Parts: sequence; C-alpha cells; structure tokens
Amino acid sequence: MGSLPTESLSVEEHQQQQVEMDDTSRTERARWLLNSPDPPSIWHELAGSIREAFVPRNKLSSSSRVKQTWRRSAFSFLRGLFPILNWGRNYKASKFKSDLMAGLTLASLSIPQSIGYANLAKLDPQYGLYTSVIPPLIYALMGSSREIAIGPVAVVSMLLSALMQNVQDPAADPVAYRKLVFTVTFFAGVFQSVFGLFRLGFLVDFLSHAAIVGFMAGAAIVIGLQQLKGLLGISHFTNKTDVVSVLGSVFSSLHHSYWYPLNFVLGCSFLIFLLIARFIGRRNKKLFWLPAIAPLLSVILSTLIVYLTKADKHGVKIVKHIKGGLNPSSAHQLQLTGPHLGQTAKIGLISAVVALTEAIAVGRSFASIKGYHLDGNKEMVAMGFMNIVGSLTSCYVATGSFSRTAVNFSAGCQTVVSNIVMAITVLLSLELFTSLLYYTPIAILASIILSALPGLIDINEAINIYKVDKLDFLACIGAFLGVLFASVEIGLLAAVTISFAKILLNAVRPGIELQGRLPRTDTYGDISQFPMAIKTPGILTIRINSALFCFANANFIRERIMRWVTEEQDELEETTKRTIQAVIIDMSSKLNKLCVDIINPPC
Repeated sequence: MGSLPTESLSVEEHQQQQVEMDDTSRTERARWLLNSPDPPSIWHELAGSIREAFVPRNKLSSSSRVKQTWRRSAFSFLRGLFPILNWGRNYKASKFKSDLMAGLTLASLSIPQSIGYANLAKLDPQYGLYTSVIPPLIYALMGSSREIAIGPVAVVSMLLSALMQNVQDPAADPVAYRKLVFTVTFFAGVFQSVFGLFRLGFLVDFLSHAAIVGFMAGAAIVIGLQQLKGLLGISHFTNKTDVVSVLGSVFSSLHHSYWYPLNFVLGCSFLIFLLIARFIGRRNKKLFWLPAIAPLLSVILSTLIVYLTKADKHGVKIVKHIKGGLNPSSAHQLQLTGPHLGQTAKIGLISAVVALTEAIAVGRSFASIKGYHLDGNKEMVAMGFMNIVGSLTSCYVATGSFSRTAVNFSAGCQTVVSNIVMAITVLLSLELFTSLLYYTPIAILASIILSALPGLIDINEAINIYKVDKLDFLACIGAFLGVLFASVEIGLLAAVTISFAKILLNAVRPGIELQGRLPRTDTYGDISQFPMAIKTPGILTIRINSALFCFANANFIRERIMRWVTEEQDELEETTKRTIQAVIIDMSSKLNKLCVDIINPPC
C-alpha cells in the first residue's frame, strides 16, 4: 500500500513533463514560423526555372559537391543549351557513315515533300525547301532527339493556310500573305521557347493523345481532298477546308469542265507507283530506301515526261519557276505592328501547340525504341529557337515529321548529323538544280502528299481508345468531325474542350470501385465488372482510381463511401445479423501516380 502514492506521483510527473514538452514544441514551432526567412522572389523562381531547363538537376541540388566556379557553371549551361557539345566530343567516323547514308536518303524524300507542303501552305515552292535547310541545322545544335527529321509537315502547312487565308488572301496579295506567315512563324517560335524555358510543357498535355489521333485523321482527309485541285488540274477551287465545301467545289468544276484529264492520268499513275513502293518497303524492311526515293524518282520521271511530250501545252499544270540560292533574310518582313498583330499571335500560338505536340510525340516514340529519355522542355526550347531563326531566314513553321523520321530511323541514323547532311543536300539542290524543276507537274506534288497521308490515319489506335476510355474516344471523334465538317479551328477547339472537360470530370467525379476477391486467387477486382467476385463478410474493400484528391471531389468520395457502408450494413443485418468490422480503402492509384511523377517528371 505504501508504494501507491509513489506510483501515482510518478504518473503525475510524467504527465506534467509531457505537457511541458508539448508547450516547448509549440513555442519553438511558433518561433520558426514567425522568424522564417522570406520565400524566394518570383524573379528568383523564374531564373531557377530557366537554369533548371538546361543544367542537370544533380548539378544544381547536390550539397555534397564543391560549389561550381563561374566558368564551370557557364559551360554546364552551354552544354544544356547545346547538347551537341556533349556527344560531339565522342563522335566517330563509323557513326558518320551511317548518318551520311541516312541524311542522303532523307533528302531524297524531303525535297519533293517540301515543295508539295509549300504548295499546301499557299507559298512558293522554294519556301518549303528553305524550311528544310535552316531549321534542321539549328535543331542539330540544340535538339536532343537522335532520330527526328525536321522540316515542313502536312498538318502544320494545312493549318497555316486554313487560318491565314481568313486574315489575308494569298491569291490577292501573295507578298502580304508571305510576310504574315513569317510573323506567325516568329510568334510560334517565341511561344515554344517560353513553354520550354518556364517549364510550361504541361499546357500541351491539355491536347490529349486521343484528341490528337482524331485531329490528325480529320486533317489527313481534308488535306487529301484539297489535293484533288492539283490532281485534277482544277482552276477554280474553294478556300474553305470542310468536306462539304471542298466536294462541292470539285463537283462544280467537273460539271463545268474546269479540269484537265491529263493531270488526273499523270497524277494517279505516279500515286499508284508511290503506294506500291510504300507497300513493298513495309513488307521488306531491307527495302526501306524504296519508298524514300520513290517521290524523287516520281518528280524526275514526270518532269522528263512533261518536258519531252510538251504536255504543259495540253493542260498539264506545272510548277514553273523556283527561285534558287541561299535562304534570303526575312527579318525586315516581320509584321510586329499593325492591325493583324493579334491575329498572327493567336495563329502562332495554335501552330506552336500543334507543332510541339507532333514533334514531341514523334521524338518520344523513337527515343523509347532506342532506350533513352527525351526532355520535353529542352525540345520545346530547341523547336522555339529554330522557328525564331527560321522566321528571319524565309522559313515557315517547321517541326518533326513522322514519315521522314521513320525513314531516318530505318536508314540507320545514329545522331542528328543526318539532319545536317539532309540540310546541306537540300541547300545544294537550291543552288544547282531548281531550274530543272520548271516542268514538274503539280499533279505529282499532289500525289506525293496523298501517298504520305495514310500514316496520319491510325484506325487501330482509335479502336483501342474506344475500348479503353469512352470519354477519350469522344474527344477523338469530336476533333475528327470538327475538322472534317466545320474547320480546323473548330476541330482544335472541340479537342481541347472535350479533353479539358474530361480532366474536370475526373477531378470532380473520380472513379470509385467496390471490390471483391476473384475466385481461387488473391486478386481483387471491381464487382460491377466481375460479378463473380467474392466480398468478405464484415469488410468493405473500396478502390479510388483517381490520383487527384482535393476539395472538389472530397465530398463526392465521402458520400459514395458512406452510401456503400450503409447499404452493406443493412444487408449484413438482414442476413447474418453482423455489422461491418472494417473499411479498407485502396489508395494504390495515388502511390502509382507518385512513382510515375518521380520516374517520368512532366514537361
């Protein structure tokens, strides 16, 4: 009995000590909060964001390393800005042999495609060739993808002409139209650079993969229908891009005999040749070079046919004069003031996003095959700078081409030196051979573009999207139908709107599953998907599929869980007279999202 007061006293002393420790902890916490240093200024954060875009993170954050000197910091920054300084020191002659062959193969495809895409953008043919010279050289210095082929592409060319002709008619004043195209290219480069420098690449993700699949397919069909003008030799053609207007213009021209059959015969003959070459190249990987050189062979043969038969005198439309020589300066042609400034900036933003989306998708696809990581922010900076420089040297918006990148990859390229070889080859062609293209038929350029379009339509991917996510498929169909039956702008708007709506819907109404154990396994699945799943009596197992938990969905999740608890409780009381013992909430989707963010950080 005598020991009880001592034990009671020790318990009281322990409680008193605990209270004092809690008071001390609160006091220290309050002191740290009151005397905490000021947060970094916005300028400090912006500078850190720019520095982080180019200097490797381990060199910025490792406290165990000795502080870098100014020279080493500057050199690290330069190596981040110009990746060629990293791999160029170890470049070997054996790699150059592979890059040389890949570059020459790439040039044989790039020359005819560039001329055709310039025509699609409502520009003179030489501007497509200019765009295959300067941008690839700039990208070779600043880009980090080893396989991507830079130059004009069909979708961006069509996008530019569709948006720009609402501002300036290229037929009425081609010089003013060309100046505005250069201005749009400048703004596209500025926006792309800003996205990369300030690590805003996540903005591009609002255009989901499903929306891109639908947009590309719709754009491919629109581009193909527009090539009927060149394929049929039609003189009077609509400036609109929707299917109804284009088909109406075609039938009207056919009805009034505003077309020339020889163009159709010549174009279709070489289109069949190009498609056969493409088919053979896909069936036999060793003959990858056949579809690559087929467009150039088509240009050479068709030009000879027209020249020898004087077919231009019988209605066959030809390219005529192509201005040769080096890229002339276009800095003085930029329209950075005037009534169209806002419109050109808007078109520049749209072009920047579409071009970036295509380039990064292409670059990452081939980087994953080769087993290396592609930094999206550095790619944006490289794309931006190459388009800024391109706008000053008579180029329009350039990006990565999937078809030419596939050829470059198949040809065995090792580094971006293949882009340098391709650019030099195109430059030599501008200097020496443009006069030989005078009699090149327009129908051949149309057939070359048509032969490249099937790669933009991915039906299998659309089917997979439908099977996996119906909302994603809705974005895909919305973009497809918007481009096809309204306009390019409406298609893009539909794609972004549906994608953004899906993000909001997933945030506000996340997927919640009531799970049960699959028979004879330790695996749990959604009981609505697997009705045979066995629920454990007295235990409710719930899985939350969303990785985003916030105030917007907290009440919804709580109400859904409480409703299931109530329903399960009522069912148990009626059958077994038991109550729910535990509620298990599976949060693995949140953990998986955290792991993905750590391993593959967003742009």
